Amino acid sequence: MYKLAFFVPVAEAEAVKEAVFATGAGRIGDYEACCFQTRGTGQFRPLEGADPHIGRVGDLEQVEELKVELVCEDGLIDEALAALKSAHPYEEPAFDVWRLADL
Repeated sequence: MYKLAFFVPVAEAEAVKEAVFATGAGRIGDYEACCFQTRGTGQFRPLEGADPHIGRVGDLEQVEELKVELVCEDGLIDEALAALKSAHPYEEPAFDVWRLADL
């Protein structure tokens, strides 16, 4: 089992979550689409060569985002990450993946 966490602008969060959930990620027992989300502010500065969804190359940008955390079965993590990258509006979405202990 893995824990997947990703950061996404609030306006696009539902579409990205649904793409990830469609892979089967976010299931706990008899429940689906399970996640925890925290609102915060993301920051980045696009460099030369970037094609930013928000902001301009060279300018520091701050965006209201959600950190979305969910669990994912071992056999689904690659598909869940592919769905995340495909649905996410950013060229380089920020995410973390942790392997969870089986206790």
